[in-house]
Amino acid sequence: MRSKQLTLKKQRSIVIILFFVLIAAFLFSICIGRYSISPVEAVKIIFSTISGNTEPLDPVKYSVVINVRLPRILMGILIGAGLACAGAAYQCIFGNPLVSPDILGVSSGAGFGAALGILVSAGVVLVESLSLLFGLLAVGLVLVISRVQKKSELFMLVLSGVIVSALFEALVSLIKYIADPQEKLPAIVIWLMGSLASSTYKDTAVAAAVITPCIIVTLLLRWKLNLLSLDEEEACSLGVNVGMLRMIFIIVSTLITAVSVSLCGIIGWVGLVIPHVGRLLVGNDHRALMPACVLLGGTYLLLIDGIARTMTAAEIPLSILTAIIGAPFFAYMLRKTTRR
Repeated sequence: MRSKQLTLKKQRSIVIILFFVLIAAFLFSICIGRYSISPVEAVKIIFSTISGNTEPLDPVKYSVVINVRLPRILMGILIGAGLACAGAAYQCIFGNPLVSPDILGVSSGAGFGAALGILVSAGVVLVESLSLLFGLLAVGLVLVISRVQKKSELFMLVLSGVIVSALFEALVSLIKYIADPQEKLPAIVIWLMGSLASSTYKDTAVAAAVITPCIIVTLLLRWKLNLLSLDEEEACSLGVNVGMLRMIFIIVSTLITAVSVSLCGIIGWVGLVIPHVGRLLVGNDHRALMPACVLLGGTYLLLIDGIARTMTAAEIPLSILTAIIGAPFFAYMLRKTTRR
């Protein structure tokens, strides 16, 4: 019993440390860029803005911190935390460490919706709306296809997700083929690679309104994910409605992923890699793993975004960096885990 208490105490300590690491990443992100600002100045600007006393502030530094960097940083924290949380939930539900938040085709569907909106010269709001709509539609199709005898088996969900993803990826390729190569095609390609550059406070508010409640639901029910890790019959014998619980996590994870893709494009590897990092730090207990994933995801995407906007003169799309950094790191973790 004492050993278990010490383990829980250690897990809480690690989660607290990760919280302060996220704060450090926030300050780092708001200070770096082509126009550098000291941490003291950045903190002063933020607190002066909150208090409403902005008269003595440098207008250029104020604009850089409040109007340019702060909304994309807040968006990065929300998207990173949400995708990591969704990835951890999906990996538990499907019992597969290679599962990512787009396993049910939501990213492919949302990508098709955005590409369609750009093709027809829709405004930003309509592009985001179409992306969200088709992302949810893709998962709806998966659930319909996977229904066997009034229930969805896990292997049928995975196979249906592969089918729907392939369908929407083909439709995206078709749109790329017929799109104007001078204007529409570059816009579609850039959008699909993911970026926080166009984040506004309005977009951040939309993301917060959807992603934050979904994360809260996942955190409140995170202890039940430990039960889903058991055999289905054993979980049912403990009084768990496995089907309903799976559906709750699928719905909240789908909403997180769909909103993330609709606002910032497709950002890969976050939901796949971060849960593994969390397990290395706090173990497999989802009571500690889910808060750790939320904090790690936000920190990771902030650092990736910082590299994306400072490494070269032209901003690098996020999916390129998440793959370049995430794939070798994931391979290292896989070998390390296998040796253990």
